[in-house]
Parts: sequence; structure tokens; C-alpha cells
Amino acid sequence: MKFYFPDSLDQVSPTFNFLTEEHSPYRVRQRDDKYAHEVLEPQPYDGLLVSKAIVDGSVKGAGKYTMPQRQRLYRLGVSEYFRLPANVVTLGDCGAFNYVNEEVPPYTTEEVLDFYERCGFHSGISIDHVIFGYNPKVSDAEVDSSWKERRQISLRYAEEFHARVQDRGNKIEPVGAAQGWSPASYADSVKRLQEFGYQRIALGGMVPLKTQDILACLKEIDQVRLPETELHLLGITRVGSMEEFAGYGVTSFDSTSPFRQAFMDDRNNYHTVAESFTAIRVPQVDANPALKRQVLAGNVSQSEAKRNERECLKRLRAYDQRDESLERVLEVLEEYEQLVDPPKIKINKITGKETSTTRIPNYRHTLESRPWESCRCSLCATCGIEIAIFRGSERNKRRGFHNLTVFADKMHHIKHPHVQEI
Repeated sequence: MKFYFPDSLDQVSPTFNFLTEEHSPYRVRQRDDKYAHEVLEPQPYDGLLVSKAIVDGSVKGAGKYTMPQRQRLYRLGVSEYFRLPANVVTLGDCGAFNYVNEEVPPYTTEEVLDFYERCGFHSGISIDHVIFGYNPKVSDAEVDSSWKERRQISLRYAEEFHARVQDRGNKIEPVGAAQGWSPASYADSVKRLQEFGYQRIALGGMVPLKTQDILACLKEIDQVRLPETELHLLGITRVGSMEEFAGYGVTSFDSTSPFRQAFMDDRNNYHTVAESFTAIRVPQVDANPALKRQVLAGNVSQSEAKRNERECLKRLRAYDQRDESLERVLEVLEEYEQLVDPPKIKINKITGKETSTTRIPNYRHTLESRPWESCRCSLCATCGIEIAIFRGSERNKRRGFHNLTVFADKMHHIKHPHVQEI
């Protein structure tokens, strides 16, 4: 099972000093900052997915790339731009969610194929148009006309895309995009794409679906899927179901979830194969927007907050070296939590049971377990407890990169039933 990581220009700086919170004055981002595959051992993913909408922009406006970055990507190509190892494959797509509210996609097949060719992708996905709903029970006569139209648009673009790849004699692997609103409609899309000549098909629009709905679609698709046809799941992360997905022809998928959970999830920030831990929040007084507002409003004393902030970091580092007790660390963390994010009491409407929003019990579990010490990834080995501290992008992205290695390790244990061992 191949895991693709969607590009969002995420890097970390090897020159960042955790003690001073500063970068080297000689740092040049593009030259010195590193991508996940450059700082991690073992390798965190099998492939990289890059969207045209992220690079070139769409109807929503400019993409995430600056003009110099964009020009450099076109000049060097995707593999050299990202300094990818030879065994990391690349996949281009259009970024359909960036134009989801438009009646028709804002790109032509020629524009998309030009993007794929100029950047030197190994594979490229045809233009698709996301369908806004899922209803397996709706009859063909009752189905929303816009859903039908979006599926037909996706199929028309796919037919044209495959033909143009053949006409150009391009070495890029064409990947057909399938959309649908039910198992039957997805299966019909796959059937049509195979008739166009596709041997690899990406299933789009499934992110909001429940696992049982995805499985229902895969089971229906399997009735028409040819033995040589491989499936890719766009944006799907269901670790517990991947082995079952593989049984229905899924050989690859992409997701940013493991990375984003490092700093977007409320509790599950640091992953291990067995469980997830809560990262220890020590917000920066001068850089955390919510905390700065509290200081400016007079609700929080800046001097007291800074004193607590420094003491939290001091005791955490001492604990990492086994020079500080767990209770003293939790004591100062609780004091800082009370100052910057006072816990609230929530009452369950059904049971009437009271619960607190405090993270201190979660911090206790994280600190007692010391998961960074048993991790075999290179970042945990060099960062120690810093990687488990929720504070600023340098620590948070490193923790996200670490999560990618854990996720990739889980996926590599899944064997595709139709692929024989050599």
C-alpha cells in the first residue's frame, strides 16, 4: 500500500535553536530548510502529491507558491525541486476542492497536461468535479441534476485526458478520476474509465463518507474492476480499514491527516503504533495570538505569563534529563494552564456527568510514557522532549513529520492480496 503525502510546502529548519527560539542569521529557507524526507529515517512516505491549484492558484485566487517558488518548480521539475530520493514517486492533480463551488472546472485538459509535463510528474490525475452529496438509495430519476452533470464533466475530461496523453506520446501515467454519489454510480464511473483505457483510477469525493459507505462503493466497483486496474483513494485515512480496502484493489492513497493532527487535533498530537499522546502546550507569550489578546485586554499579566512560560520549559527539559520530578512539572504546567486557558466544566446532557477540559491528566500520561525515547525516527532521537511540546511551527511540524513515519510504518505492513511476494 503506497502512501502519498500532499505537498503544502512544509519544511523545518535544522538551524533552529530550541533554547533561544531563534534561527541562524545566515539561514536561507529554500536552501537550508528541509522537507520531511530529508530529515527523517525511516522514509516517511512513498510518494508526493502536488496540486495545480496549490502551485498556480485557481478561481479562489493565488496558490500557496510565491512567483519565485513557482518558477523554480517549473525550471527544476518536481523531483529536483523537492530534492526527492529516487524511490519517491510523484503524482499531480488539479485540486478539485479549490474550485468546488464553480459550475465547471477552471482548467483545460491542455493546461493540466502542460503542468504535469513541465513539472515531470510520474503520474497525473484527470480533471474532475466534486459531487456535493452521497445517497445510495436515490433512484436514477430522482438524483440531483447537478450531481449527474458533475459526473459527466469528470468523465468527459477523463476521456479527453487519456487521449491527449496518448497523442503526445507522453511517458506520464494517466490516472482517471472517478466521481459518484452511490456505489452504483462510482462503479459505473470506473467501468467507463476502464473503457477509455485507464489502468489506474483515483476515487474522489469520498472524504466525508463513513467507512462502511466507502466499503460499499469498493464492493460494487469490484464487480466491474478489471484485474489489472489499481485504485487510489483521494484524501482518505482509515488505518483500521486499509487492509480491507486493499482487498478491493486499493493500492495507494494520500492524506495530510497524520501531519495535521500534530497541531490541529485537541488531544491526539503525538502518534505511536500503539496509541496517540497529547502534546504538552506551552504557548509563546509573545507569539500566541489568543494569549496576546488576553494580555492586551488586561486579563493576563504579561510578566507572570512569561515567568510561567520559562519555568514550564525549564522543568520539562530537566524532566527529560531525569533531573526533575513528574509532580513538579505537572504543578507548573497546571499553573500555566490556569493562567492562559482556564479549564471549563462540561456537563453531559444525557448522563449529567461533569467533565473538565483540563489537559493535565493527558500530560501526565505523555510524560510518564516518554514516547519520544522509544521512537526510532531520527527526529525524536535528536529533539528529545522538544518534539512533544506544542509550541510554534518548528516543534509542531517536526511532530507532524514524526507522525508520518508512524503512519507509513502502519501502512507498509498491509500487503495487497493481488501482489505476489518475490
